[in-house]
Amino acid sequence: MRVLLFGATGMVGQGVLRECLRAPDVEFVQTVGRSATGQLDPRLHEITLPDMLDYQATEASLQGFDACFFCLGISSAGMTEDNYTRVTYDLTLAAAGTLSRLNPQMVFIYVSGAGTDSTAQGRSMWARVKGKTENALKRLPFKAVYLFRPGVIQPLHGIQSKTRLYRLVYAAARPLFTLIRMLMPNQIVTTEGVGRAMLALARHPRGKEVLDPVDINAICRAEAAADASPPLTPHAG
Repeated sequence: MRVLLFGATGMVGQGVLRECLRAPDVEFVQTVGRSATGQLDPRLHEITLPDMLDYQATEASLQGFDACFFCLGISSAGMTEDNYTRVTYDLTLAAAGTLSRLNPQMVFIYVSGAGTDSTAQGRSMWARVKGKTENALKRLPFKAVYLFRPGVIQPLHGIQSKTRLYRLVYAAARPLFTLIRMLMPNQIVTTEGVGRAMLALARHPRGKEVLDPVDINAICRAEAAADASPPLTPHAG
């Protein structure tokens, strides 16, 4: 499987990249972003673009992929709706529109957010913009589109957010994750789980388009159970 990954330097993207490079059936991973991850792996290739709205010059490098995991995102705090739309809707659709033309058999998975407004008409600005983005993605001619709406995301394996404020918040919350998982098991996922669920859907597209933490965790449990199952032995005679 050949995977294209946007936002590999962010917290979610770091987790997804880790799982891609650990998966034996992923033969090639190409990241696209404004900065490189700095990781070294023979299966990893990185493209850095100063303008994430223009893919004309790099189209030849965006063909022949089975899946795209789109993990780019930014907080709406302090942003106008126009600016947030530009870095959320416009940026996402610039990439997705190009990829749907170059890779119509691709599985496209977008990291959205819990509380996204599918009507794109509600009072919450960020939820409207995310909803508008989701709706536009569903209309593109991909093999399949999945919209991940994680709630609380627990970073694992030393992964950290690039945003200093988020790093401080996660550091303070780390002792509480066990309690959150006990009290709100349906509202928390891990960076590892998000990556594993994405790979599972890329391998075998199925189920509903919009996935909340319950769905993401259920896919991870099913994958873990399948991995733990002994191989079938041909019946003799």
